[in-house]
Amino acid sequence: MPHLRGSAPLWYNARRKTGERVAMHIDQTLYTGRPQDRRIPKEERCYELLDRLGITYFRVDHEHADTIAACEQVEELLGCHICKNLFLTNRQQTAFYLLIMPGEKPFKTKILSRQIGSARLSFASPEHMEKYLDITPGSVSVLGLMNDSGRAVRLLIDRDLLQEEYFGCHPCINTSSLRFRTEDLFGKILPALGREPEYVQLPWQIEE
Repeated sequence: MPHLRGSAPLWYNARRKTGERVAMHIDQTLYTGRPQDRRIPKEERCYELLDRLGITYFRVDHEHADTIAACEQVEELLGCHICKNLFLTNRQQTAFYLLIMPGEKPFKTKILSRQIGSARLSFASPEHMEKYLDITPGSVSVLGLMNDSGRAVRLLIDRDLLQEEYFGCHPCINTSSLRFRTEDLFGKILPALGREPEYVQLPWQIEE
């Protein structure tokens, strides 16, 4: 069921603090639940999971949102922040991690490496991302863990996200964004996926 949000133009042209301008097409309807049209299989699996668990969720459809700047425009309509999702690996590429943290927090691999007791971390390859999460760069999401049947990926969550009422993410494709209650993530989704997150506390400011 759609919910209309004002009469803003379909093309957003936003300026970030950095001065960067991002133009993208955003459907101005805030939808409840899954789309009526068919979507690609990995996106459909996300909706099937949420529906099976009885979770109420809202959806915004848009052009590819590949950056935090683009996601900020979607957040205004969605009514919540979209998390930063980072797919990481150790130097030997024998351990893989999905880190979920507030979008505005800076990230330094050495800080996280120290907290989880890992060798120096780096961003994992698109090939590993697709192999374990069935996701391509720009679409990383906690919902991709449903595709990791072998439990190869460890889930790391910044504790500050526990303070948020709502959780925002992509349905494994960055042409839509979802909002549901944070308590549903921890109380329904992660248990259904058999996942026990490891919590980290990353700083808001990093000294160079």
